[in-house]
Amino acid sequence: MTVSESIIRAQEKASQPWVETPLRESYVLSQAAGCRVFLKLETVQPSGSFKSRGIGYYLLRRLEELPVGSQPHIFCSSGGNAGLAAVHAARALGLPCTVVVPQTIKPLMVTKIKAAGAFEVIQHGNAWADADEYMRTEIMTKTTKPTIYAPPFDHPDIWTGNSTIMHEIAAQMPSGTAPDAIICSVGGGGLFNGIHQAMDSLAMHSTTVVAVETEGAHSLKTSMNAGQVVTMPKITSLATSLGCARVTQSTFDYAQRANVRTLVLPDAEAAMGCWRLADDERIMVELACGVNVALLYDGRLEQALGRPVRKEDKVVVVLCGGSNVTIDMLGQWREEYAWLDNVGGKDAVQERHDSAVGSPRCLPSDITAPN
Repeated sequence: MTVSESIIRAQEKASQPWVETPLRESYVLSQAAGCRVFLKLETVQPSGSFKSRGIGYYLLRRLEELPVGSQPHIFCSSGGNAGLAAVHAARALGLPCTVVVPQTIKPLMVTKIKAAGAFEVIQHGNAWADADEYMRTEIMTKTTKPTIYAPPFDHPDIWTGNSTIMHEIAAQMPSGTAPDAIICSVGGGGLFNGIHQAMDSLAMHSTTVVAVETEGAHSLKTSMNAGQVVTMPKITSLATSLGCARVTQSTFDYAQRANVRTLVLPDAEAAMGCWRLADDERIMVELACGVNVALLYDGRLEQALGRPVRKEDKVVVVLCGGSNVTIDMLGQWREEYAWLDNVGGKDAVQERHDSAVGSPRCLPSDITAPN
């Protein structure tokens, strides 16, 4: 069975845990970026993020492997959004779901996961890897009922579920044209992998993929600099949804392609992307998504693409969403990083960015890992 056939089969299920989301052209952001900007609104997924796709598809595939009528307990370790997606998907399928998250996850996310209907939310360890190991070795082994382990990103079925986003974009683009560029953030690589999987299926080889990370959670760029997949010793970015210390091997392999540009921005610019999106489009997203939007302002898109931006360029920004954001948080970020609203032009933006990332230019080949 082909990937497309699998996607169609999943979508035919009445209890599908994700929805098709709109692709909307933004006049305000197009004016800011100097080209045609389209927003893929993953913010309207049941869980508020694209994670509903990968987790939902993965669970459907695992249920097919069990006897008809099975009522397994779902277990998911997460930095937040994957756990929230797992709970929403499990609820749509009529199944219980336990989520294990690190101690570093903010109370806001724990509250949202519980409110979504989690069977239980357990906090353990200082990072996702700690929470994941604890769940698999301590929590899941104590139950005698059927279980399904739902990884947050590292499984081919997760990527296939995420690939549906690119199939939708291809069908939604005006006049059936391919986008010139896709902007997406990278944590462990599940979304990035899904996008490339679909692009291969669609023979969409001329589209540039801009993979964006925040400094302190830039595990992809760290691996690219090392020439192999490596593990970051510590996550220091405030964008905890991107806080995976190691990307998948497939993510690293896809990133070597000629049509891929990788980019690292500081938390301050991710925050700026969040509050400006709220101002311009009345959409709230967390830092892991705001880092994508930041590229649309103050000349950053030209830096990301490595060439001048053309008015006819069609750029799709994957608004991956995320629930770790409130109005108060947006206000705090705006106050803390107010200097980004008074940058004094592109040169000042570049100077501040150089200082933040320790790089002569914000170009893919120049970003280096911090000491």
